[in-house]
Amino acid sequence: MTVEGIKEQLNQTKKVLEDIQVLFPVLKLQEKKQELEKKQQEPNFFSDRKNAEKVGKQIALIDQKLEILKTINTQYENVATLIEDCTDEDTEILKDLEDELKKLTKASNSLHLEGLFTGKYDHNSCILTIQAGAGGTEACDWADMLFRMYERYCQKQGYKFEVLDYNEGDGAGIKSVTIMVEGTNSYGYLKSERGVHRLVRISPFDSNKRRHTSFASVEVMPQIESATEIEIKPEDLKVDVFRSGGHGGQGVNTTDSAVRIRHIPTGIVVQCQNERSQIQNRENALCVLRSKLAQIEEEKEQAKLNQIRGTLKKIEWGSQIRSYVFCPYTMVKDHRTDWETSDVFGFVDGNLQDCIEEYLKQSV
Repeated sequence: MTVEGIKEQLNQTKKVLEDIQVLFPVLKLQEKKQELEKKQQEPNFFSDRKNAEKVGKQIALIDQKLEILKTINTQYENVATLIEDCTDEDTEILKDLEDELKKLTKASNSLHLEGLFTGKYDHNSCILTIQAGAGGTEACDWADMLFRMYERYCQKQGYKFEVLDYNEGDGAGIKSVTIMVEGTNSYGYLKSERGVHRLVRISPFDSNKRRHTSFASVEVMPQIESATEIEIKPEDLKVDVFRSGGHGGQGVNTTDSAVRIRHIPTGIVVQCQNERSQIQNRENALCVLRSKLAQIEEEKEQAKLNQIRGTLKKIEWGSQIRSYVFCPYTMVKDHRTDWETSDVFGFVDGNLQDCIEEYLKQSV
């Protein structure tokens, strides 16, 4: 890259940094941190463990943002200073500056994108459910591939990945799985995955080696940390217990620890069976139910916005959001943004952040 090329990219990055300063004003962040630290000084503050943990996480998040802001501003100043005295003949220096600029651009774009999270629950953790579509073993195997893809993605993002409910397929794969994904902004990012995912490949289960198309749906809901945020009346619940089966180990399978809860007003049914304790499974099931109810409210708000905008993007079963093609060519294509890549193997190995970010940018 030439000196002029680096200067041009640096000017683009400068505009992003100016937007970031508006989205994340340092003085307001510092004031917010001081308010939270004052709360920690209050008597009996630590008697409420959950609230204490929540405040601690908020302070840690502010510290993280302040550190990132400091780092990217320092990086920008360093590159801007060095490029002024550089010429096209200084190839080694230019290469180093180009590498630094790539790191700066990636960090600033990521922080800028985070600043665009305006949804009520965007900064929350989330609950993700994968459901195999019609197609028997082939669809169950595709659901299992998606399960592995999101597990790898969460590992790369540093999110905690915990299985709440797991239903094996009859021949292979899984019929459905529900996962708790814990990590700041995990809902903000993963909500883009909500919808139907389509697979095209030569089936490993077909002795004639024919090409098959399979479908699986992905549901993403925000995790609601406080029970008071979404009120659930005990009289609105029908609770059943049953013996756990499948994923979870022999110790789980020998007790009536699994819990199924039906929310009578909405008809929503949730179940959890992966813990040995019936109490823990009930708590997890209620967490999933709160998340589903929160998702319903968020979809109502989104429907109102879509009416105002004059568009409505369907996310229910039947409106595929993305295709994964393994044969006769390799391609992943997101039909909402037209983003695509030929590296389908890397994508299903968890490298989907670029696709997610493109969706979020176009959704703002």
